[in-house]
Amino acid sequence: MSELQAVDLWNKACRNLQDVLRKDVYSRWISVIKPLSLENGTLTLGVDNDFYQTWLVDNYLPLIKTALAAVHPDPVHIDFSVCCSEKLPETPPPKRKIHARERLPRKPAPSLNPKYVFDEFIVGPCNSFVHAASLAVAQSPSKAYNPLFIYGGTALGKTHIMQAIGHHVFSAMGKTVCYISSETLMNEYIEALRSQTLAQFRRNYRTTDLLLIDDIHFLAGKERLQEEFFHTFNALFDAHKQIVMTSDRPACEIAGLEQRLVSRFEWGIVTELEPPDLETRLAILRHKQKQADIAIADDLLMFIAQHVRSNIRRLEGALIRAVSYMSLTGRDLTLDALKYLLRDTLENEQQEALSFDIIQKTVAEHYDIRLADMTSKRRPRSVSVPRQVAMYLCRRATSSSLPEIASAFGKTHATVLHACRSVDSRMDVDAHLKENVGSIVKKLGIRL
Repeated sequence: MSELQAVDLWNKACRNLQDVLRKDVYSRWISVIKPLSLENGTLTLGVDNDFYQTWLVDNYLPLIKTALAAVHPDPVHIDFSVCCSEKLPETPPPKRKIHARERLPRKPAPSLNPKYVFDEFIVGPCNSFVHAASLAVAQSPSKAYNPLFIYGGTALGKTHIMQAIGHHVFSAMGKTVCYISSETLMNEYIEALRSQTLAQFRRNYRTTDLLLIDDIHFLAGKERLQEEFFHTFNALFDAHKQIVMTSDRPACEIAGLEQRLVSRFEWGIVTELEPPDLETRLAILRHKQKQADIAIADDLLMFIAQHVRSNIRRLEGALIRAVSYMSLTGRDLTLDALKYLLRDTLENEQQEALSFDIIQKTVAEHYDIRLADMTSKRRPRSVSVPRQVAMYLCRRATSSSLPEIASAFGKTHATVLHACRSVDSRMDVDAHLKENVGSIVKKLGIRL
């Protein structure tokens, strides 16, 4: 009944939308929407992939709401859901024996985003190791690498690859999966203390087969929650259950994290998700373009890939703006038009393109030392402290990996790691150092 009501309401709204949209626009973006259900004032609409969902929310949601309001007396909340396309392939695939279980649609694992699966994760040189480690964990949970600790900057795919593990473990093995962010974990812990349901809280997380914890750096400075998680970690590890964590930095660089937790987080394997290189960025754009089913010239895709380098979310956003322009105007996109559309994004990218050379030069000038001292073997305090500060800023102000920073200073990975930890801890007790770092940050025009 719910589905019939949804179909009836959506058909009425579509007649309204046909009157206000061009035929080609309606055909491409509206006619492909499938009404799924109407329950408790919420109309669930199905689309074929996340690209369509994002584009519709960003560009047509107000128009769809207006159309629904015109044909329905009560307010209707719209919820888009990604579902499989019912289109048949142009050429039939090779025949193979299909088991009965394969004919049934698989339900996504609870609390996991259905879009975050391995098939949607574009693999390149920048993330191949993380992908391989994650796949190994998904195929052999608690046997390959336990725990798996993934760190990297914002919007590089940490949550995606972690949830992909969850989907595989849930659907292929039928094991229980629990995904939660550290902030939500803290809120649930506080509520458990308030309502005296701590035993139930512990059972929820200590009896799962796979625990996925996002943004583990959020535990920093929260002593009671760290104590609770310490025992949860031990209980799961001792029971041979898999633990996967993500963070914006290595565990050893998280200030305010107990050493016993740092040690446990490094028991398994620690992997870094680096910013995508040019080839990977281009592969991501072509994958998303294929999902959108719209043709964009290769030189325009290359321009986006070359100039939007910071993270995947911004890269996809640039492509969505290009697709929106072509769809709404019905015109081909030129390079000049693309530059104008992306002017704000390009400006932000330029401001964020902070090089090691600029940081080293700014720090050297501030401390009145030679630029060559940044890469020299000299160790007097007047040189070693500025060099450590420069390493610290390269780590905090750029998305570069530890090996890349080490190479820029002619040092080892361990030296950079020590410098970052040293500066981070000393700033809490050394007001003069903190003031110097703040002054350099201001000169660089950045925020940490």
